[in-house]
Amino acid sequence: DLWLIDDDFIPVELTTFTATANNGTVELSWITATETNNQGFEIQRKQYNSRWERIGFVEGHGTTTESQAYLYSDRDVKVGAYSYRLKQVDFDGTFEYSNVVEVNIAQPNVYALDQNYPNPFNPSTTIKYSIPKESFVTLKIYNLLGEEVTTLVNEKNAIGNYEVGFNASALASGIYLYRIQAGDFVDTKKMILLR
Repeated sequence: DLWLIDDDFIPVELTTFTATANNGTVELSWITATETNNQGFEIQRKQYNSRWERIGFVEGHGTTTESQAYLYSDRDVKVGAYSYRLKQVDFDGTFEYSNVVEVNIAQPNVYALDQNYPNPFNPSTTIKYSIPKESFVTLKIYNLLGEEVTTLVNEKNAIGNYEVGFNASALASGIYLYRIQAGDFVDTKKMILLR
């Protein structure tokens, strides 16, 4: 049993709790076998030598004898080691903590510009990039005539993995280019806006 209690009656029977790091996002997933009076799960995170902080809440299924699967994404997590735990809260306010899972966000070692996702998109998409050393970064969108449409990033970035949202609701359908410049690194990729 993954709950840290010695009780005959367990309000929520947790069967798995895992954390997976991918490109600056930590995906937390857990499965319950049964739930009784479960209001939900407070997601807590801490770094080495710091306090636990609440970063989100996921609603529970109240009372159920069926297995339930849960997911939570912690986005834009900076480089470093993190611990996560669940605080399961009942409707009457009682709570229990899960065991702790640990994850390490590795430092990127190369500059990278990823393909936007989703692509094609309408009207929003996400662009991810990685910076291996502190750099002044510009990330701009252009139309096929080479005219600048908008600037998404224009600032100094610390080492890390970044994720930027782009909403193209004011633009016409078509192919657009996005271009990053960070130090001596320059890269351009295509994106398709489909209405």
